[in-house]
Amino acid sequence: MKDLLIKTAQRTGIVDADMLAKFLEANVNSPVRLDELLLSCPNFTEEAVLRLFAEVLKIKYLSEINTDNVPKQFIEKVPPVYAQHHYLIGIKSSQDENEITVVLSKPFDTEAVDNVSRLTQSAVNIALATRTAITAAIDVAYEQKTTVIDDVAEELDSQNLDQLVDEVATADDLLDVVNRPPVIRLVNDILFRALQLRASDIHVHPYEGKIQIRYRIDGILYDTLSLNRNVLSLVVSRIKVMAGMDIAERRMPQDGRCSVRLGNREIDLRVSTVPTSYGERCVLRLLDKSTGLFSLTELGMWADDLKIFDSLLDRSHGVIFVTGPTGSGKSTTLYAALNRMNAVEKNIITIEDPIEYQLGGISQMQVATRKGMTFVTALRHVLRQDPDVIMVGEVRDEETARMAIQSSLTGHLVFSTLHTNDSAGAISRLLDLGVEPYLVSSSLIAVLAQRLVRKICPECRQLYKPAEHELRELGIGADKADGQFFTGAGCSKCFNTGYKGRTGIYELMMIDEEVREMIHIRQTAGIIKQKAIEKGLQSLRMDGARKVIAGVTTIAEVLRVTQADV
Repeated sequence: MKDLLIKTAQRTGIVDADMLAKFLEANVNSPVRLDELLLSCPNFTEEAVLRLFAEVLKIKYLSEINTDNVPKQFIEKVPPVYAQHHYLIGIKSSQDENEITVVLSKPFDTEAVDNVSRLTQSAVNIALATRTAITAAIDVAYEQKTTVIDDVAEELDSQNLDQLVDEVATADDLLDVVNRPPVIRLVNDILFRALQLRASDIHVHPYEGKIQIRYRIDGILYDTLSLNRNVLSLVVSRIKVMAGMDIAERRMPQDGRCSVRLGNREIDLRVSTVPTSYGERCVLRLLDKSTGLFSLTELGMWADDLKIFDSLLDRSHGVIFVTGPTGSGKSTTLYAALNRMNAVEKNIITIEDPIEYQLGGISQMQVATRKGMTFVTALRHVLRQDPDVIMVGEVRDEETARMAIQSSLTGHLVFSTLHTNDSAGAISRLLDLGVEPYLVSSSLIAVLAQRLVRKICPECRQLYKPAEHELRELGIGADKADGQFFTGAGCSKCFNTGYKGRTGIYELMMIDEEVREMIHIRQTAGIIKQKAIEKGLQSLRMDGARKVIAGVTTIAEVLRVTQADV
């Protein structure tokens, strides 16, 4: 075989034949199997070695794998953990319907091939592909597997529920459901389906006669599944065990967190339970680490606002607030801003509750209120760390607001969030918290208010004519009323909602001299905002109107998340 490999290398030039001969000669007494030995050679890429073996063995090498060709019996019979461990996937054979082609990353892994043949009860051929291509195919193929929630729920109902309590144990991978107790398969499948539907939250809501499972998709809650009320304690106990919570405590609210895997994706779960009259209610927040961070250009900011906001990141000192209700994307905007900064030249430190994403080159601190590590105490210590930029997760009280502002006055650029309806409301909130007007006016450089709106699904996007009152409410004038407006008809890709994904709408208020004077005399938020609009401020609703005219979202969606301007 070694001579054949060298001759094939000489003939095809897939790898350097001389280098191959030297490597094989140097490892002539190695106990390692030949395919594993060559795959570990630092001189050749995995792809080149596999192409060489494919040429020698007269079999196919696949640069990519079409997951539509993965047969149903492979998904049902071969556990995903086995496929992941051996880096193999089955595809339909072009010659015979009763045959499966097993795509491998190790050409001589015959034992794994025999096991697949036995599990699927099919004749098998082999082909080769890289581990990356096979892993990607495994994740997609097993995610497309139909979920078995209803079957598992029936299985739970037919068993003795008392005995099942002892079976609540941890499972590593959501795809690993083979031989698991039914309660674990049920919870895994609820999580699995949520990730398929791009849900950000899962609600386990007990009623008098049922349990309602609800998913929040693109900011809207949908009822997706009803379960027998008898399994409530099992489902909640399983979730509590995963999140490291006390399963015996059912009368007090609890919080917990954990990570689960879906193939190669790692998902963070934040879990909260509260007692209700019909049993414990549970909410899980899902954070998919594999999606990565958004850049500033991906947030949906209009070009003029983006240019101004980007310039603020180069300031040496001052406070920038991002405002909006819970779930409006404030943290995402702050992460994008920090990620855009040069962490090599600047010392950037964040104080968060909790840390949602890890940022490269940036020091991140977790608030721990029970241990006395509040935003204020953390900020006090951070100031001794010679920071250039500080991000405070949220300003909730006077002390935190005062510390953040004073930090900016001593030469630091400070980012933080506030829960207010618009940009001008942030000024009123700071004054209401008890911060003196002169401190607010001298430190504040900008306030960015934002909301998230659902984007029209590109698959079922169609023209429509809005009613006059909709255009009037949105503030679209007669000159633009004759333009094209779009909506989503609803299709399988967007779960018949007409929307897929979200983008931001923004209101960026710069604090100039005129606004500073208005802060000094404690002018109301309404008057400050009106003056800013006269000077060119694009309000949330105005920015939403721009995105409607651009065909990004719908009038109804912008009206849903914004208020009428002053």
